[in-house]
Formats: sequence, structure tokens, C-alpha cells
Amino acid sequence: MANCIEHSRPVYLRRPSLYLYIAKMFALRRQRMHLAELSDEQLKDVGLTREAADAEARRKAWDAPQYWLS
Repeated sequence: MANCIEHSRPVYLRRPSLYLYIAKMFALRRQRMHLAELSDEQLKDVGLTREAADAEARRKAWDAPQYWLS
């Protein structure tokens, strides 16, 4: 019976971890792009240098700490 119910559910409900992982990767990419757009003064306020912000922005979306994706 559980098999029948499982197959009747939409795919996005059967494998939420895959979709959540992809959503988190998109969110991380957006955050990194926003970081690159901050002014030097704003970066100084949060304790980052322009070089550090640019290096973070260049990282790929799948290049994230494991604890962030959990």
C-alpha cells in the first residue's frame, strides 16, 4: 500500500532533499553575487576585504561547506 501512495505523489514531494539542495545552491550563488556588489566601505563594515569578497563570489555554487548544505 505504501508503494502505491508513494508513486501517486508528485516527484518534488518524493525527493525533497534533491530539490532543497538545488534551491540552497541557487541561494548561495545569489548571496555570493550580492557580496560582490557591496562597496568597499560596506565590506569593511562586515570585516571583509575586496579581495576576499571577490574570491568568494568566484566560487562555484556547488563549492559550499557541507554544514551549510545540511
